[in-house]
Amino acid sequence: MAVATEPLRGKALLSKLKETSALSKSEKAKACGYVTKTKDKERANLSEFIEAILEAQGLAVEPEQSGGRGRTPTYRVSVHTNGQIVIGKAYTEMMGLKPGDEFEIKLGYKHIKLVHVQSDEDSTNGES
Repeated sequence: MAVATEPLRGKALLSKLKETSALSKSEKAKACGYVTKTKDKERANLSEFIEAILEAQGLAVEPEQSGGRGRTPTYRVSVHTNGQIVIGKAYTEMMGLKPGDEFEIKLGYKHIKLVHVQSDEDSTNGES
């Protein structure tokens, strides 16, 4: 069994998987080049191998984050001990809100609805 020098990716990886369908997972990983060599043995890099397979099939294992900082939005908030509810920057950026934007709070049965209040400038610009 020939071991690839560089780990295979994309279509080459998928075709090699078809060729080696009778082998074990570790043997497939080694045949596709996902190997770490230590002093006296070779070990299959299974996690890298599985990630490469998923990527070749069009699935992103770790989607890119915008800006690379902060947490990803969970669409959940909690009431702080002082009674405030904070809506984070990620949500305000998604909605295109700016500092000073105003909202009307509408209380419903088990929900709170925030209705964006348009300023006089915004409403007159749209009506001509």
